[in-house]
Amino acid sequence: MDTGESELLSKHLRELTATGKRKLLLNLANLSQIDSSGVSIIVEMCVSLKRTGGALKLLSPRGRVRDVLRVFRILEVIPNFENEIEALESFQPQGFLATS
Repeated sequence: MDTGESELLSKHLRELTATGKRKLLLNLANLSQIDSSGVSIIVEMCVSLKRTGGALKLLSPRGRVRDVLRVFRILEVIPNFENEIEALESFQPQGFLATS
C-alpha cells in the first residue's frame, strides 16, 4: 500500500462512515505491504469509530503487513482475526445468540 492507495483507502472508509457504517472489518489478506500512511489511516479510522461508538477490526494481516503492524503495536490495540466468521461475530453484543 503506497500513498496513492492509502488515499483511496481513506476515501473509501470515510464514505462508509458518512453513510452511517460504524462497525468495519478491514480485510488485509491480499495486502503484501503497508507504509506509514496506511498505518496512520487505520489508526485514525479506529479512533474516529471508537469516538462514535463503532469499531474497526482487522482480518488476516499477513507477512510484511503483520510485521509492520506488530512494530507499530497496532495488533495490541486493534482486534485482529484470521477467521472472517469469528471476526463478524465479535461485533455482536455480548450474550447475543444468533438463530438459524
